[in-house]
Amino acid sequence: MLTLLFIILMFITFGKILKFAVKATWSISKIVFSLVLLPLFLVGLVLKGLIALAFPVLLIIAVISILVLHD
Repeated sequence: MLTLLFIILMFITFGKILKFAVKATWSISKIVFSLVLLPLFLVGLVLKGLIALAFPVLLIIAVISILVLHD
C-alpha cells in the first residue's frame, strides 16, 4: 500500500515538474525567436537587398504586437 502511495505521489510530482518544464521551454523558445532570430532574419533580408520584403514583414509584426500587447 505504501508503494502504491509512493508511485501515485511520484507521478503527481514529476507530472507537475514536466508541465512546468514544457511551459518554460515554450516561453524560452518564444523569447529566442522574437529577440534573436526575427531581427537577424529582417537584417539579413535588408543586407541581401530585399527591403521590399523586409519592410512589409516588419509592419505586419508591428501591427500585431501593438494590437496584442496594448496595455
